[in-house]
Amino acid sequence: MNKIKNTFKITTLAIVVATSLAACSQKAEITQSTPQALPTVLTSNDAQVFLDKVAKEQVALALSINRAEWIYSNFITEDTSALAAEASQKATEASVKFAMQAASFDAIDVTPIQRRQLNILKQSIVLPAPQDSAKSAELAKIGAELGSIYGKGSYTTQAGEKLSLGDMTSIMAESRNYDELLEMWEGWREISPPMKTLYTRQAELANEGANGLGYKDLGAMWRSNYDMPADDFAKELDRLWGQVKPLYDDLHCYVRSELGKEYGEDKVPQDKPIPAHLLGNMWAQSWGNIYPLVAPESADPGYDVTKQLAAHNYDEIQMVKAAEKFFTSLGFDALPETFWTRSLFTKPADRDVICHASAWDLDAKDDLRIKMCIQKTGEEFSVIHHELGHNFYQRAYKDQPVYFQNSANDGFHEAIGDTIALSVTPKYLKEIGLIDTIPDESKDIGLLMKQALDKVAFIPFGLLVDQWRWKVYSGEVTPENYNEAWWELREKYQGVAAPVARNADAFDPGAKYHVPGGVPYSRYFLAHIQQFEFHRALCEISGNTDPIHRCSIYNNKDAGKALNTMLEMGSSQPWQQAYKVLTGNEQMDATAILDYFAPLQTWLKDKNQGKQCGF
Repeated sequence: MNKIKNTFKITTLAIVVATSLAACSQKAEITQSTPQALPTVLTSNDAQVFLDKVAKEQVALALSINRAEWIYSNFITEDTSALAAEASQKATEASVKFAMQAASFDAIDVTPIQRRQLNILKQSIVLPAPQDSAKSAELAKIGAELGSIYGKGSYTTQAGEKLSLGDMTSIMAESRNYDELLEMWEGWREISPPMKTLYTRQAELANEGANGLGYKDLGAMWRSNYDMPADDFAKELDRLWGQVKPLYDDLHCYVRSELGKEYGEDKVPQDKPIPAHLLGNMWAQSWGNIYPLVAPESADPGYDVTKQLAAHNYDEIQMVKAAEKFFTSLGFDALPETFWTRSLFTKPADRDVICHASAWDLDAKDDLRIKMCIQKTGEEFSVIHHELGHNFYQRAYKDQPVYFQNSANDGFHEAIGDTIALSVTPKYLKEIGLIDTIPDESKDIGLLMKQALDKVAFIPFGLLVDQWRWKVYSGEVTPENYNEAWWELREKYQGVAAPVARNADAFDPGAKYHVPGGVPYSRYFLAHIQQFEFHRALCEISGNTDPIHRCSIYNNKDAGKALNTMLEMGSSQPWQQAYKVLTGNEQMDATAILDYFAPLQTWLKDKNQGKQCGF
């Protein structure tokens, strides 16, 4: 894809009752009220009373909160914005109180299920407020100010044209003018220096809130959300990155060489990191937009899905129906009729809507929807399959207790959506009649290169964003070193460097939404690892004999049964148990990525012979 569109986010709400996955951002909604004061001396029975009361209140009020957000997303006015903001504020305030009360049971002997539910309540707050009303209000105000700075960000060019981030993103994707790209890159980063003082204070307050919940700092709290000790989780990410790094290094070496041919080796030295503005993306996080510069010769597969959709007269609804058929072919029930009457499939001509693709579960039962302004393109066809992956996951765990109506860990939901999209292969397209013949394997290199520029290129970026934040929250990185530490990590993991010297007062991390937005980022790294292992496992279960990059599980009931068994678990068990159900292992294994891209890596190594690789 041309952008990292399908990202996964959990807001600062206490628990998942209904989920809105915005291409995909998941919003866990909770109630507006809080339970009564807890007894002085607590017992396991008190914990159950507390948990039952919270769950009941959540179920009662979640639907109204979700409806407020759905209406705002589809009818953007000042009134709907105010209603959605009010619902969000009430939910956030309740989440803090629930978490604090859940923490009261930390030293109490409770059952394993109770402990898991209490921990979910505690860890669902992304930015915990201190137990001080003034500081809590200050934290909320800072969050709003940071969001406003980012949301209103723009840049006026040297020619006097005012550009939004969307405008600049398009230029970064399409331009091949070195100086124009540099101007866009520097221009967007002018928005973030005013964030630095606010961000510093936000980190202080959120750390204090994390302390109040029993964590040494906010980073430790985030890392504790993965059914393993916080320090072990950090080591696990490094281990997985070590598995992927050789493939990334081969891709980096080849891409740097091709960029050197395009822009000159004086601008792209072949023994240094790649200048960050030349990779087709404002943050150099995915490189798919520069495919035309690095495409293998004779890699055209001989078909264009966008053109094939048009030739077969697919409209937007037919595209969604085709994606639904993928799931019913696996043995899943068809989507409810309300999905078709309540979803948004095309952009209305008479009003503003949020077009970012999203999957919604409004009532934690059967009110599933998607919201997309569907374009009739091959990319959107894959995105629809991805979004429905979320909907079918949401429905699979609907019978779990409310606390467990979520994915096994915060990478799973996104990984499942992408796993399904990996089955949108030429084999699948032929089976559903969109293409007549499957290209021979000589054409695979181009298809794999497109995938690698988005998925493999993203992996180190997915790792380093939280690496930087964890160092900030622990105090290892101090405000005067924010920017220096950021670029040290960019160079270490990505082999990407700032194209010009950065001012000491710069705050380049703030130019990435998830930093001022307070959205944890490790989930994206995990999703990129997990999707390939899920795909490999499902292909093996299906009896596939093709290379896994050619495999599609379409129409295979065995694969569908195995997938549904994992999805039905929700978050009721440690994610390792859900992982084992599908893969047979409790530990993630990134070698599935190497298997998927094996033909490309062989090709890259051949092309890189005689080159000075590394950074």
